[in-house]
Amino acid sequence: MIDLQDQSVCPTLDDLGRYVGNPLFGKFCREMKEKYNCREKIEFSACSWERGWNLKYKKSGKNLCTIYPRESFFTVLVVVGKKEKEAVESVLPDCCAQIRGIYRETREGNGQKWLMIDLEDEDAVYRDALRLIEIRKGK
Repeated sequence: MIDLQDQSVCPTLDDLGRYVGNPLFGKFCREMKEKYNCREKIEFSACSWERGWNLKYKKSGKNLCTIYPRESFFTVLVVVGKKEKEAVESVLPDCCAQIRGIYRETREGNGQKWLMIDLEDEDAVYRDALRLIEIRKGK
């Protein structure tokens, strides 16, 4: 098993998938690559907020989302900035209660909301997270 806190050993995508131990992780990663034609970047974050290895998907220099591996699930960070706010708020009524709650409870700072969304099943939360990423991607 990998140690997500060990900065000296960079895990592979397969290592992260084994750590998570949930097939949804691989499906999500494949979907990001296929839909947005982007590659993952495994990075170590030394910040005190979420220290350890994470996985980023970027398109045209823009961070679409960051994945934080957990045991049996993963957390996806989607940033809703000034450019995305209106579009996100227009689709929120159609989103599941959990996504609406995360949005409502996340404080805004510097014109952004950093939504931390736990994904464990291919359910409404999963579909809505992908919807938010699509808005994040923009045109």
